[in-house]
Amino acid sequence: MRHKWVALAVVLCISSTIVLGAANILPAFAAAPVVREFTVNATQFDYEPNIIEVNRGDRVIVHVESLDVTHGFYVDGYGINVHVPPGHGQTVEFVADKVGTYRFRCSETCGPMHPFMIGQLKVQPNAPFSSAAVLTGVVMLGTVAYVWRRKESSNG
Repeated sequence: MRHKWVALAVVLCISSTIVLGAANILPAFAAAPVVREFTVNATQFDYEPNIIEVNRGDRVIVHVESLDVTHGFYVDGYGINVHVPPGHGQTVEFVADKVGTYRFRCSETCGPMHPFMIGQLKVQPNAPFSSAAVLTGVVMLGTVAYVWRRKESSNG
């Protein structure tokens, strides 16, 4: 009896590894992209908020306001760079089409701590449940049901 449970554990591990390995091949169940709008206040030497989180495919609108001196807003990997004079705002719009963490930084020399004026744009995969994870669950449940049924049929 014990060897059946060991065999079940081995089968589940192997099948999970195979299915999760296919995660890069299988498409994900994606939620519909949405519009995400943020207001980012720039002051020496900080952005508030300094972390923006969105999902891949979202349309991102960022209103950048300078509260003290001239600042810039440059987003690595997206080719966005705007000049923001004090008391004036700039709006940038883009589609977050690349998963990863990207820095946004001040692109105008705004004082001695200017190089440290950095924030983060975090673009998450737009997949609350990947198809590989769903398939892994189905395989695991199917394996348990199969072993259970065989056990029941051998007892009766």
